[in-house]
Amino acid sequence: MDLHVSGSQLRGRAAMPASKSHTIRAAAIAALAEGRSTLVRPLASADTEAALRAVSALGARVEPRAEAVDILGVGGRPQAGGAIDVANSGTTLRVMSAVAALAAGTTHLTGDEQIQSRPIGPLLEAITQLGAEAVCDRGNGCAPVTITGPMRGGSCEIECRTSQYLTALLIGCPLAPDDTHIDVTLLNERPYVSLTLDWLDRQGIEYRHTDLMQFDIPGGQSYRPFERVVPADFSSATFFLCAAAVTGSEITLLGLDFDDPQGDKAVVEYLRRMGAQIDIDGLELTIRGGPLTGGHFDLNSTPDALPAMAVTACFAQGETVLANVPQARIKETDRIAVMALELGKMGARVDQLEDGLVVTGSPLTGARVGGHGDHRVVMALAVAGLAAQGETTIDTAEAMAVTFPDFVELMRSLGAEMRTSGA
Repeated sequence: MDLHVSGSQLRGRAAMPASKSHTIRAAAIAALAEGRSTLVRPLASADTEAALRAVSALGARVEPRAEAVDILGVGGRPQAGGAIDVANSGTTLRVMSAVAALAAGTTHLTGDEQIQSRPIGPLLEAITQLGAEAVCDRGNGCAPVTITGPMRGGSCEIECRTSQYLTALLIGCPLAPDDTHIDVTLLNERPYVSLTLDWLDRQGIEYRHTDLMQFDIPGGQSYRPFERVVPADFSSATFFLCAAAVTGSEITLLGLDFDDPQGDKAVVEYLRRMGAQIDIDGLELTIRGGPLTGGHFDLNSTPDALPAMAVTACFAQGETVLANVPQARIKETDRIAVMALELGKMGARVDQLEDGLVVTGSPLTGARVGGHGDHRVVMALAVAGLAAQGETTIDTAEAMAVTFPDFVELMRSLGAEMRTSGA
């Protein structure tokens, strides 16, 4: 599917969708709890549907209803899941690997072509150190994987180029029969670990940590059923914030809770530093775009913001450095290389760093660009099209359904000139 975008001014109010990160963590914890949990207004997307299919395969009962999903958990005793296809969801692959390791039996997990190129080896090595058997079927450090449990606990060491490895262990290890000690030798994306710990705190799970780099987790714990409204997603809001900033528009986004530990709320401060005017009133955020200036931004905690921030930097005066985000190269695509390539087709002046991008502001011209089947790349290039001269056409736009199936509809409600073709 192609997405066609033309220069636009935005105005109005829009409610942001629920958080993918929260929804998948909620699904995993609900599946492991004893009794019925209710996820109120969870994100409905391809990634979250993959997570719900996975917990169902592992023994939980999933009952969708209007604006909610009920999950009847397994009481800490998942069943071996047979074969589970996580589609394009890296979070589901990593988290459900740890959940599957708690089962007495064998589970196979795989996904689409992108998933089969994304690393998981360090997590599987840690799971094996904790008593289960976890291997990459092709010996290449990627899915498909085979996991045979149960995981007992013990000590492990892990390098977390993606925080999803640590999140998976933190969700699974409290239910192992023995205590667990985790030494983290490298940790990117620290706010996502804080998000996981927030869920554990709400569950009353016991753990101790030293600066998120060493964890001691007593075994034999359990999760409780819960009912919770899933918080709105700052990662999805990033595209609307950046769209307003680069088009000089004023819009109000609804539902964003700045008390929530999501890391991508930092994008608000990035845009303020660049010159956008932003007012926050409870769960409402109003942004007014205008002249922007470049700056230096450390994106290690906010890797998902790289594509949209790269676009924003194109419309800022001077040079913008987006640095310390090497993990952006191991997402659905190598987002550093892809954004440099595709923005270059629109006339952007972009240089790659090993761990980021250097962007020098310059006008963009609409062009045919590649989305590379990456939802965040597609949506970021759509934002570029809103402020470029002429029409921009982005291929593989169907990838938006991974996290934000209503992206085009919501943008159009604010006045964006967008249409799809070839669906």
